Amino acid sequence: MNAPLRRLAVVVTAMFTALMVAATWVQFVDAGSLRADPRNSRTLYDQLGRERGPITTADGTVIAESVPKDDRYRYQRTYPEGELYSAVTGTYSVTTGPSGLERAEDGYLSGTSDKLFYRRISDLLTGTQPGGAVVETTLRDAVQKAAADGLGDQQGAVVALDPKTGDVLALYSSPGWDPNALADHDTSAAAAARKELTDADGDPLVSKATSQSYPPGSTFKLVTTAAALESGKYTADSVLDGPAELTLPQTTATLANDDDRPCGTDGRTSLADALRVSCNTAYANLGLALGQDALREQAQKFGFDKAFDIPTRVAASKFPSQDLNPPQLAQSSIGQFSVQATPMQMAMVAAAIANGGVVMQPNLVRTVRGRDLAVLDAPRPTEVGRAVSGQTASSLTAMMEGVVQSGTGRRAQIPGVSVAGKTGTAQTVPGAAPHAWFTAFAPADDPEVAVAVFVENGGNAAQEASGGSVAAPIAKSVIQAALAAQGSGSNG
Repeated sequence: MNAPLRRLAVVVTAMFTALMVAATWVQFVDAGSLRADPRNSRTLYDQLGRERGPITTADGTVIAESVPKDDRYRYQRTYPEGELYSAVTGTYSVTTGPSGLERAEDGYLSGTSDKLFYRRISDLLTGTQPGGAVVETTLRDAVQKAAADGLGDQQGAVVALDPKTGDVLALYSSPGWDPNALADHDTSAAAAARKELTDADGDPLVSKATSQSYPPGSTFKLVTTAAALESGKYTADSVLDGPAELTLPQTTATLANDDDRPCGTDGRTSLADALRVSCNTAYANLGLALGQDALREQAQKFGFDKAFDIPTRVAASKFPSQDLNPPQLAQSSIGQFSVQATPMQMAMVAAAIANGGVVMQPNLVRTVRGRDLAVLDAPRPTEVGRAVSGQTASSLTAMMEGVVQSGTGRRAQIPGVSVAGKTGTAQTVPGAAPHAWFTAFAPADDPEVAVAVFVENGGNAAQEASGGSVAAPIAKSVIQAALAAQGSGSNG
């Protein structure tokens, strides 16, 4: 072979080698990322071409399902309950992919989970059309509807938990949005719907229950009370200074009670009465005495400063991480300054107290079943940790009952049921209406439900809003629905 032919042979061999290496790399190394790339239309057609599994509530209401459609995708994802469960399901969009529970449980719903491997082999051998698994949530339809009805056209969120298991009984964010519009196979229509929602007032695509945090106001006094009781230096009967107005240390600024009156006789009040009437000055003094480390550690024991999955993502609630000066600490003690909490977090605080001090991991998924109804996954209740002792939880429960029996939470009273709760009216920016909060659990002696209600900027009551007047009645109706559902659900 002459020299030119040898050089040509070398070049051709090198080119074939490069081609083989590239093909092998794409087939075995890049295959996973290429399949997961949302721009891969072949993957999208493959996923939409199979029947995606439904999502249901614990009591059998279908909240997402796939129906046959005569187009290139073969199946259309639909959401029979529309906006009601949008903060839970998310949507399955041909333009932006899945969100919410559709994304978190995509492996099961699409049938691509490794746990469905043998089922896929069986389908292949029997010629059965492959499909996804059924995801059954822990949600109760009646509780979810009570949350939506309670908020009405007001912006806010409601979270209801089973304090003993962490099961999420309701998770509602207002305004909601229609997942059907974003799941439209007409990509232009879906894009237009998304833009309309992105531009809409109230950020409907963002869950106010789990993705946004807000100043919790006086509902945070539960954390401050817990820190005081856990210190061993205070009891429910400990006496605190509660003047009508407190001059904050190192400043000329003042902190006042909502009614501009002193708490108790001559501005002296017990810790229990301070919680019952939500005495700002007494709690500012208490926080200053406890110190920021005690408050921060107590907040973290309830779950602050850490994001988690239920399996959808819940944003971290925040207790200030910087070194607080006395005025900042006083304001933080009553849930102001830069304390931020999601409604899910405040429901967890109430749930932990209801559960004897033990924090349970909130969970949205009850079971995952194959199409033959065999259980593929059934998350078990999981303890996150202990926030307070059983004795502290018992003392807090009695104090929270006082809030509802004769304090600021009277509008949450339910005949024949002892409710333990705490109001919150959180200031935001000068001139803006306050946020209204209420967190509670019931029955107080054997809790079945813990709830947090958040009404942004006071809702329809605006500047006249308070946690007791706006949020407590919503919590009452949600608790009543939950107690009824839990009773009927014992056979479900």
